[in-house]
Amino acid sequence: MISWVSVLAGIGCVALACGAWLWASLRWLTGKVGEDRYFARPLEERRALKRAIRRRGSLVLPILVPVARIFRLRIPTSEYRETRAPALACPRAAFRQAARYQPMKGDVFVATQMKCGTTWAQQIAYEALSRGRGNLGDDGHRHMYALSPWIESRASVSLERAPRVGERGHRIIKTHFAVNLCPYDQAARYIYVTRHPVARFASCIDFVRMLSGPLAPPLPELVDWFCSDSMWWRSWPEHVEGWWRWQMDRPNVLFLHYEDMLDDLPGAVDRVAELLEVDLLPDERAEVVRKSGYEYMKKHEEVFEMSPPSFLTVEGGTFFRSGRKDRDRAIDEADRTRIARFCRQRLEGGAYPLARFYPDVASA
Repeated sequence: MISWVSVLAGIGCVALACGAWLWASLRWLTGKVGEDRYFARPLEERRALKRAIRRRGSLVLPILVPVARIFRLRIPTSEYRETRAPALACPRAAFRQAARYQPMKGDVFVATQMKCGTTWAQQIAYEALSRGRGNLGDDGHRHMYALSPWIESRASVSLERAPRVGERGHRIIKTHFAVNLCPYDQAARYIYVTRHPVARFASCIDFVRMLSGPLAPPLPELVDWFCSDSMWWRSWPEHVEGWWRWQMDRPNVLFLHYEDMLDDLPGAVDRVAELLEVDLLPDERAEVVRKSGYEYMKKHEEVFEMSPPSFLTVEGGTFFRSGRKDRDRAIDEADRTRIARFCRQRLEGGAYPLARFYPDVASA
């Protein structure tokens, strides 16, 4: 007769073997996609790597998913000076190094909170500096994140190896920092984009679920997270208030709204080009507008995806969801109201003109 000791020993051996397999698989994945090792590959190599991750993931997920659900595992976070972020992409050491960076002439910071049009603004800046001749193909820069460093992250090309673009050798730097951490210098240029907070929340839900799979928190927890100082890169009202104050007296800071960019993309291109001191010819301007439009970027989505593939994400999900400005309608009324009231209350007495840009939030 098999004893309970034997059964437990067998279960323990299986658990250890599964744990070792998971650990080895995660190390393998990190070696393939860490830093810009994914983004710097030619397109066909990136596609082949996705297929390899999918094959290994078919063995990893049957172990990972039940474990994640049983133990309610969540995305690990890092924290630096009361600002939190996903730890795998943005470890504390990267935050600290980024906050201490001294900007220089030629640096163009594209700053947003996550899911406010970051990649869109990067593309506008890239194409404006390239006069509409930007090339993210295999014979060019290959991928946005092989070109543009994400300063507080290890998930892109590094600042030191980032290529320069345009006649004067600009470097396009992405950040989600609020002004309390963002490196500043008069010699650099800053493009900030914000978005309706509830529409941004709807996009955050899609993104977190795409990245996290079974690790994604339930909706009530996501609402709590969004309406708190635990939100990655600080809360929406703190972000917009700080950056609005910066643009009030700093001519090297351009503040844009996602909805205005949707309504008038050529106007947004003109404002970015003016900030960067690029005089676009009519045909150059038209090409920048075309290559910064939703249809073009959706068609070439593989050169814009923000995160390298993982076992959780390789099966699907799309980086560009809809390009619409009414994403807030996807959130039920109670949650819309709660988010709007949180933002309104946090901005009371501030400089940011909430009623001017988002009257529905101001009246919640």
